[in-house]
Amino acid sequence: MKHLALNPYLPGYEYVPDGEPRVFGDRLYVYGSHDFFGGVDFCPGDYVCWSAPVDDLGDWRYEGVIYRKTQDPSNTEGKGNLFAPDCVQGPDGRYYLYYQVNSRPNTAVAVSDSPSGPFEYYGAVQHPDGTPWGMKEGDCFCFDPGVLIDDDGKIYLYVGFAATGKLREIMQQHGRLMEHAVCLQLLPDMITVEGEEKKILPGQYPAKGTPYEGHGFYEASSPRKIGGRYYFVYSSELSHELCYAVSDRPDGGYRYGGTIVSIGDLGYHGNTEALNYTGNTHGGLVQIGEQWYIFYHRQTNRQKCARQGCAEKIEFLPDGSIPQVEMTSCGLNGGPLAAKGRYEARIACNLQSREGTFAYLETREPDEKGIHPYFTQTQALRDEDCRQYIANFTDGALAAYKYFAFTGEESRIFLRLRGSAEGKVRVSTGRAGAPIAEVPIAPSEEFRDFSGALRPQKGTFALYLTFEGSGAFDLLEFAID
Repeated sequence: MKHLALNPYLPGYEYVPDGEPRVFGDRLYVYGSHDFFGGVDFCPGDYVCWSAPVDDLGDWRYEGVIYRKTQDPSNTEGKGNLFAPDCVQGPDGRYYLYYQVNSRPNTAVAVSDSPSGPFEYYGAVQHPDGTPWGMKEGDCFCFDPGVLIDDDGKIYLYVGFAATGKLREIMQQHGRLMEHAVCLQLLPDMITVEGEEKKILPGQYPAKGTPYEGHGFYEASSPRKIGGRYYFVYSSELSHELCYAVSDRPDGGYRYGGTIVSIGDLGYHGNTEALNYTGNTHGGLVQIGEQWYIFYHRQTNRQKCARQGCAEKIEFLPDGSIPQVEMTSCGLNGGPLAAKGRYEARIACNLQSREGTFAYLETREPDEKGIHPYFTQTQALRDEDCRQYIANFTDGALAAYKYFAFTGEESRIFLRLRGSAEGKVRVSTGRAGAPIAEVPIAPSEEFRDFSGALRPQKGTFALYLTFEGSGAFDLLEFAID
């Protein structure tokens, strides 16, 4: 890579969750919904697009607004938000953007001559008589569309939302209860349904007693064909994880595969304690060169709805299975980061307080003790002057960065911080490991550097920063020299 590729992979001021990665030509494009810093709801923004060269996954380019929510005829006043989209190239060479307006029970489509847009409204996915699918009695509730164009040219649309808890009760009362992920076959016009809908994955309740139990389908349909098999990635009933299922055909016969990634690293090597604050997640698979990646998102700003995209390398075993991967700071980089130079604190892949973590199930979670650290930013503006940092680092709080390649010549670590804190930051290469550096810190109203001697290391290691002391600080950057 010519540029460092970090997690999150977009600038700190950008919030594009639900990322569906697609390679068109020599560029990787990510299509997602659009959250705002300080927003109070999911996906309030118009669709924007970012892309990067496939040989330089740290060189992201902003393609601008590609589709405005007011372009949908059912949403001209913009009251409905644009939920997670997907984009594929159709048989006519044009690019089709499948999306959901949250107030509608059906999937709509926009089209463009370019993968970077702009897109224009094309229509709603429909019955042969023109009625939008989702509007007739017995139609599924369309949600989180994912699209697959098979080698034989057949087109498949995957949708579904298998609600749990109180939301399930509400949907049942309104006759919109879904219990499965659904597959619809489309005609070559990319919009008309051919045949009947087919249930392919069970939700939480029908999953009981099956291999899916505990990991039933919830939302976030994302299909791919890989090595002759059909892989279906989805967010499970646990919400913090992306799981997958595999089949020999696109419209059924799926077998549960396992978890690919959890934003709390839950289940990774048997871990039962969340190592990061959790919430929902959504993403998909993409091949770049010989390497496959899983895209997903994390929460920030003490909110469930200010989410940022991340990605990790994955591996396919000879039997086609995908072992679970952990969250890292260097997912698209092709290898560990150099233990040299300055890095933003926001690339922490694990973050927690002395009492652990919690799940962002509400818009803002209470923090009665005031002990939880969180990602936030220096100002609300969406521009290059906006800096993201970790706020409220209190006694016992921990931030982990994975991974760095040490040469053995590094001698000092610097932490740029501000706040009322007084004490020291222990730097180690393991969660409970002996420190390789201790950085004494003192109160400071402005961001400034504090440093400590670094015991030489050679090899690839994680860095764990743990605070011991009183007060709290905000961490903007760290540097290794």
